[in-house]
Amino acid sequence: MTITKRKYAPSIPEQKRTSLKDLANYLGLSQTTISFVLNDTPLAKGLSAETRRRVREAARKFNYRPSYFALNLNKRSSECVGVIAPEHSEGFFTSVMDGVERYLIKKNFMYFTVCHYWKPQLVKNYPDLLARRGAEGLLLLNTNADFDSILPVVAIAAHREKSGVTNVSIDHAQAARMTIAHLYEAGHRKIAFMKGHRHIMDAEPRWQTMMAVAKEFGVQPTPERTVQMRSNSWSPQVGYKATKQILNVTRDFTALVCFNDTAAMGSIRALHEAGMQVPRDVSVIGFDDIASAQFHVPSLTTIRQPLDAMGKKAAMILLDRIARPVQPYPSTVSMPPELVVRESTGKVRRR
Repeated sequence: MTITKRKYAPSIPEQKRTSLKDLANYLGLSQTTISFVLNDTPLAKGLSAETRRRVREAARKFNYRPSYFALNLNKRSSECVGVIAPEHSEGFFTSVMDGVERYLIKKNFMYFTVCHYWKPQLVKNYPDLLARRGAEGLLLLNTNADFDSILPVVAIAAHREKSGVTNVSIDHAQAARMTIAHLYEAGHRKIAFMKGHRHIMDAEPRWQTMMAVAKEFGVQPTPERTVQMRSNSWSPQVGYKATKQILNVTRDFTALVCFNDTAAMGSIRALHEAGMQVPRDVSVIGFDDIASAQFHVPSLTTIRQPLDAMGKKAAMILLDRIARPVQPYPSTVSMPPELVVRESTGKVRRR
């Protein structure tokens, strides 16, 4: 094999990352020769032991790392998708991603995750950034597709229809009916309601359906018994503060419908501090059925979102769309909720 030699360079200038070209100039060898050695191809065996030694030694010395694109020039697929979420937090994100990741591992795919923290500019910038890093599709968690992308896009719990996007969500009308029916059958008529933060995609559709179903049952939500979460955090503190806000106005309610399970945990703490026992004085119901819901004291009655299944379903649809881009795909996939009755709700106590 003929080795192309170049003028030996005594050093490589300091920079963020050493390139294959830098090594070639340093060693006086061609980039192809260096690539053969570092990738341990059969053609490398035709090079002298000394040449192979020099190449590996220089790569270690200058901490050379081959780029993703250099390693995958001949591959037709990156086997990678991008995940865009508001934030990483216990509850919705972790439960959904458990289903997503298990399915991607099964299919030998990996993913990049970025968080936009409800900043519109980041939502617009991330799709191109992920595409440039090899992502073949985008998975959105609790995020509307407020951008245009040539990649297939699947969203979980988004509520703004957009061409080219498949949305996976639960049936909110069914969830609302389960919630109100459970409390109504237990004798509750004075029910307080907590609305999610305005940035959360599920907040408005869940609220609208809950209010409509409540009126069907003859439950009239009053201003003093309704409150909106003010923080976009997933900490129990948001439910704690919202419940304190209600208690500062009235205690004339026998049940409280919380936006999610973590908010319900904070609400129970606020009620406890106010001298009200759950469920003896007030029944509390959550939403999601996160892993800690059944271990809370009292354990939470909640509307279970099949978050793991939603994540798996979304990942399945996304990989199908990547593999068969010209095939038709659904714009909406609705998943059924489930009422899980535990200790935090009970019958109205006669006063």
